[in-house]
Amino acid sequence: MSSDMPPAAKRVPAERTHHGDTVIDEYAWLIKKDDPDTVAYLEAENAYTNEATAHLKPLQDSIFQEIKGRTLETDLSVPTRKGAWWYYSRTEEGKQYGIQCRVAADGDDPPVLTPGEPLPGEQILLDGNELAGDSPFFAIGTSSVSPDGTMLAYSTDFSGDERFTLRFKSLSTGEVLGDEIPGIFYGGAWAGDGSAFFYTMVDEAWRPNRVFRHTLGSADPDPVVFQEDDERFWIGIGLSRSERFLVLGAHSKITSEVRVLDANNPLGEFTVIRPRETGVEYHVDHQNDRFLVLHNQGAANFELASAPVDDPAVWTAVIPHREDTRLLDVDAFQSHLVVHFRRDGLTGLRILPEGAEPYEIEFPEPLYDVAPSGNSEFVTSRLRLGYTSMVTPPSVYDFDLPSHTLILLKRRPVLGGYDPADYEQFREWATAEDGTKIPISLVIRKGTPRPAPTLLYGYGSYENSIDPYFSVARLSLLDRGFAFAVAHVRGGGEMGRHWYEDGKLNRKKNTFTDFVAVARHLKGEWSGPIIARGGSAGGLLMGAVANLAPEEFTAIVAEVPFVDALNTILDPSLPLTVIEWDEWGDPLHNADVYAYMKSYSPYENVRDGVYPPILAITSFNDTRVFYHEPAKWIARLRAVARGGPFLLKTEMGAGHGGRSGRYDAWHEEAFTLSWILDRVGVAQ
Repeated sequence: MSSDMPPAAKRVPAERTHHGDTVIDEYAWLIKKDDPDTVAYLEAENAYTNEATAHLKPLQDSIFQEIKGRTLETDLSVPTRKGAWWYYSRTEEGKQYGIQCRVAADGDDPPVLTPGEPLPGEQILLDGNELAGDSPFFAIGTSSVSPDGTMLAYSTDFSGDERFTLRFKSLSTGEVLGDEIPGIFYGGAWAGDGSAFFYTMVDEAWRPNRVFRHTLGSADPDPVVFQEDDERFWIGIGLSRSERFLVLGAHSKITSEVRVLDANNPLGEFTVIRPRETGVEYHVDHQNDRFLVLHNQGAANFELASAPVDDPAVWTAVIPHREDTRLLDVDAFQSHLVVHFRRDGLTGLRILPEGAEPYEIEFPEPLYDVAPSGNSEFVTSRLRLGYTSMVTPPSVYDFDLPSHTLILLKRRPVLGGYDPADYEQFREWATAEDGTKIPISLVIRKGTPRPAPTLLYGYGSYENSIDPYFSVARLSLLDRGFAFAVAHVRGGGEMGRHWYEDGKLNRKKNTFTDFVAVARHLKGEWSGPIIARGGSAGGLLMGAVANLAPEEFTAIVAEVPFVDALNTILDPSLPLTVIEWDEWGDPLHNADVYAYMKSYSPYENVRDGVYPPILAITSFNDTRVFYHEPAKWIARLRAVARGGPFLLKTEMGAGHGGRSGRYDAWHEEAFTLSWILDRVGVAQ
């Protein structure tokens, strides 16, 4: 194949008609995953991309070595207390995957660990490297120790399709039991007495819809304890921190229903906290004689309520609704509550001690992200939390409740002389077309000349927030004169529930116009050339802005991009489609939704115009955004648009998250960053 001639799609087009609109899809044949011609086409695309980027190999290798050189490859997590043990994970130089371990507890302070030196009495629970063997892909879906600490339930995936095989290991003998259950979903929960494990399975649309109970040692078929027949809902199950209740949640994008079961009576029946009511979302935790219920009934930004265990449908406000504060989650402990919230675009923590005044934990930086993390014990006077910013590496603290003191336990090491003082982070505000102020988070190395080339990241769906975060790989851009910015566009949750509502359904285009407004705001004082980047639903954003304002971007990176949105949401047989109708609308049955989605869906709107260079990265086994979406999009760009080049790179043995091993992931990121740098002429 000539290096200047990409592969061409040569199949019979498909025709579809909806609401009187007939559309020809020239590349629909690419959906046939098992067709050898499809595989050959993707492999030819990979060969073309490899040729087109061969000159970047030295830069890619340099960036990989920088990422590797800044990473403490032999490292450990901070131990977390659960019962009679401290649990932690560690990594070893040269190995792709982590190793899960524990040591017996002695006192309340976590043991001091030295990288590369296992603690005396260390017990290895799971070694991901041994489990992975020679498989090119490996992932763990669940790893859960029974309440008494004697058994481990774990599940593994060797293809990236997110279907896991569940196994059980005796932590007393190290023996893996004969019980083996294929095809399960993420997560699961132990019964309180450790006699049974509850797990979920998906239907043909990849929707977790059934909960099963497995009794250890039983050869009988596992009974279904709950089945959700409404295609808009998915389910999950967990054990409350108090270990008193199994909590089974059924959720759609806009509605919730929660059931509970005495954890020590695994053969019993689940009971409903409050029956589902369209538009009412709620989550439940347990504390002593009450449930804590976080809900949005008459409270757009959510309210915290309590409910008696013996009458859980009666809710009494604990923290009333506030227009300026979005309540995200509640963690219940024996003598206090911790509420995770969002205000002014930043996250925070509010402590509600029993018998004392509530208060919030203060943090010094102008931009940061904080959340509870690793709090397994119900009876404790300490709160474990994770903290990071755009210049501060991920940090683990214990907050001592009696003294109101933050105790730094660990900050992720960044080797090679990294100093946070060498970098600056800023908050900017762009003005959208309708006058709305859009927050922007920025980081740049001090002394970098401005305007600087800028990598602008965006997502903007599902109320997911892209909070300020640290990245070792990003330093390879910043140290070469780049700025990095996050556009906190509507459709995410950064500014509260209304921020999400203003970027979904028939207001989805706000997500795209917000991103363009941010790019225009940055140009001049802040930014020279702007490279846009986004993944999954953020890949939809990339495709939309490429059509909307291609002149604003020097290049675009779209990772596992949801760019064939209309065709996917029209097909209820595809995984997750019906669930997604509450997010995007139902174009199959509603002509107005069809017309609106067709007006912005990236694949539908490629036009004869000059587009910037585009790199689309996808995975062959992705079960969330199929590989054929970016494959079709790149093919249509080549056929219709001008400019480019338009490149497609498919990981043939990976899923939605890309390659699984850490070194493989570093190589992948180094490839992407080298392509970004090349777009602005940086060659080393």
